[in-house]
Amino acid sequence: MMSKSTDDQAPARSRSKTLNSLDKVIDSLVAGNEKLSIAAVARAAGVTPGLIHNTYPAVAEKIRNLMGKSVRAQRDSKHQALMHEKEKNRALRAENDQLLEELARIASVNQRLLFEMAKLKTVAGGKVVALTPKHEGHVPVATCPDPISH
Repeated sequence: MMSKSTDDQAPARSRSKTLNSLDKVIDSLVAGNEKLSIAAVARAAGVTPGLIHNTYPAVAEKIRNLMGKSVRAQRDSKHQALMHEKEKNRALRAENDQLLEELARIASVNQRLLFEMAKLKTVAGGKVVALTPKHEGHVPVATCPDPISH
């Protein structure tokens, strides 16, 4: 058996140190709300993903469970945000419809006032004489002699 000098070998790792290192990395990724995956944990801990899968299956399962929970939590959070935005959208659409109705009513009143103002300007200019009925609802009828009877 051939043995290399200790300078050429990677520092020896104990199983408990590696397990503690993996747990610390998992906790820091979860606390930092960073992406959690077996590859990310392996990279941060300085080990290979295969080591986690093969030597520490309990750690791999823990990571998978945390990933599932975080995915579920993100999905639920996004769903809640979507429902909130849909409700805001409904309220804004209702307000928009109400404002469009009010705009149409105001535009109608504005048009009527523009016609009235134009009429008053022509009457004030003296070019046109305003005829007003004597009684409300009574329209004067002009009487003209029958040309045939004369």
